[in-house]
Amino acid sequence: MSNNLIVGFSGNINRPSSTFGFVESVAGALAQQVGLQHAVFDVEDLGPSLAAARSVADLNPAAKKVIRTIVEAEVLVIGSPTYKGSYTGLFKHAFDLLDPADLRGKPIILTATGGGDRHSLVVEHQLRPLFAFFEAFVLPTAIYTSSRDFTEGKPSTAILGRINQALAEASLLVKARSGAVAIAAE
Repeated sequence: MSNNLIVGFSGNINRPSSTFGFVESVAGALAQQVGLQHAVFDVEDLGPSLAAARSVADLNPAAKKVIRTIVEAEVLVIGSPTYKGSYTGLFKHAFDLLDPADLRGKPIILTATGGGDRHSLVVEHQLRPLFAFFEAFVLPTAIYTSSRDFTEGKPSTAILGRINQALAEASLLVKARSGAVAIAAE
């Protein structure tokens, strides 16, 4: 069941975070494009109960609400900073708490940030397999950025192209899914 919300989730463990800002900008642009609201969370929003949790039931009420919002999202915009060639450990732990069916069929835009080109395949070799396990509908276009992809806080032409391509793919899915719901309701 969808709550008609575009939800971003960032694996950053520090604030402020360029990863969080990037996820927020992509989620906000998609929400504006499809006429929905958006919300963005990060690992910090799950609080101290995350580290010791063995299931969603072990989380505090605020963290449970964030997880529920992620599971019920219309579309997810997922991002993580790249640490040692992969996503952050607490980011992975948050998804380890989910039931494997929780994200089945969920459209997901993958993003990641890193210090340089050496980490650019993190979206393909780390994030894409993680969400394939959940049988999510991971969009074909993923976006990896490094600090050199921005000038005065604005993304390069190449990054803007990838963002726009991912937004177009996600917009088509949102429209198709809402059309299917309308037909089913008739």
